[in-house]
Amino acid sequence: MAKEIAGQIKLQIKGGAANPSPPVGPALGSKGINIMEFCKQFNARTQDKSGKVLPVVITYYADKSFEFVVKNPPVAIQLLEASKVKGGSAEPNRKKVSEITWEQVKTIAEDKMSDLNCFTVESAMKMVAGTARSMGIAVKGTFPVNN
Repeated sequence: MAKEIAGQIKLQIKGGAANPSPPVGPALGSKGINIMEFCKQFNARTQDKSGKVLPVVITYYADKSFEFVVKNPPVAIQLLEASKVKGGSAEPNRKKVSEITWEQVKTIAEDKMSDLNCFTVESAMKMVAGTARSMGIAVKGTFPVNN
């Protein structure tokens, strides 16, 4: 018989660095979830991605047990790593902070494809390019069309 789902929590935590301090502790503690057990499991699963910010969706059940799914790093963070800048532009329509190529956009789109709501790599590339534009990162060249 399936367990009764009590709710979900969405957090962004650095890989391999979950600890009971905020935001993890208060978010899980208020729902009655074992904080240390979550931290141990999360850190064990994300050792290979240490230091990267990872979204995690925690599903907790009525009996206080939980399951969680670790997703790929957000597109914005991957764009900052690819363009080697610390942050986006305050005025993205006027001041560009960096440039990236369509190959880099394609790499990010393929990596993030499982978390996006699109069916083709081309549409994922357009979503990533839109995020880049809103951050003040210019994409060099023309969009590669596969005809």
